[in-house]
Amino acid sequence: MRGVVMHDPGDFRVEEREDPKILKPTDAVIRVAAACVCGSDLWPYRGAEPFEARSPIGHEYVGVVEEVGSAVTTVRPGQFVVGGFSTSDNTCANCRAGYQTSCVQREWMNAMGAQAERLRVPLADGTLVATPGTPDADLIPSLLTASDVLGTGWFAAVAAQAGPGKTVAVVGDGAVGLLGVLAARQLGAERVVAMSRHASRQKLALEFGATDIVTERGDEGVAKIKELTGGFGAHSVIEAVGTQESMLQAIRSTRPGGHVGYVGVSHDVTLDGQELFFSHAHLLHGGPAPVRRLLPQLIDLIWTRQIDPGRVFDLTLPLDQAADAYQAMDERRAIKVLLKP
Repeated sequence: MRGVVMHDPGDFRVEEREDPKILKPTDAVIRVAAACVCGSDLWPYRGAEPFEARSPIGHEYVGVVEEVGSAVTTVRPGQFVVGGFSTSDNTCANCRAGYQTSCVQREWMNAMGAQAERLRVPLADGTLVATPGTPDADLIPSLLTASDVLGTGWFAAVAAQAGPGKTVAVVGDGAVGLLGVLAARQLGAERVVAMSRHASRQKLALEFGATDIVTERGDEGVAKIKELTGGFGAHSVIEAVGTQESMLQAIRSTRPGGHVGYVGVSHDVTLDGQELFFSHAHLLHGGPAPVRRLLPQLIDLIWTRQIDPGRVFDLTLPLDQAADAYQAMDERRAIKVLLKP
């Protein structure tokens, strides 16, 4: 089969890879209907995260089950499924508490390489969720977002306690931040401030429900949030980048007693204890989103066409052009690229 293989930073190629097989009774193999490039995939692409040469990549996927192991009971061949970006048994204490990305049997799907024609999914019963039927073609991009970016943006909004009467600020205008805007509005936020300097992303943020756009960054961005909120700051702030600047901007934009939901994969972030102590901000909820917990709800919202998060894909390419997809996202010419095997 064909799949993306990482050789060196900036050198990701589509090559022949070994077809996946059932290795354990709890495995499933799916034929990938759509995959995509995640913002977090750009860290190794840019050389900011180490990887072993000739490794596969990709953790967002939807597709049709082709084969299941003898112990799999919840999905069957022929079903269309959505899976999370990490595996989970969905039965351990961490899973039962709703934190499937901390499952005691967790494996990261990047190691399986979802940017490919076919994919082995370990712990299929606890990782995959079948859709009510075969989706219409126009629903597939939205269902694909549920595999990661929609679930991550939604978790960030929940962690930030977005809700009725709240002002929510979103730091980061990538796919996760934009879908955090959508999630905050769906959760009933009264005001959602998207922080973005890019016209195309601002436009989509407004379509997803943003009420305000702030173009400033850093301390200037914080000052603008304070200005919009009577000097207090936002009740809820979504941090969707993972850098030192974005985390400090999120914390400083939060009013005393407010909440920060942080889901940007942290890279060289260090926090000053004194600043945290006197911020009075709740900064205890974030990390890898437990997408599996949210999948049934998100699939239902998409299936019934209450939300259309698939609009976050502004470029679609065949799998064989994955190198172009990475380049487009790296150069910020695309928000998120869908790959069609």
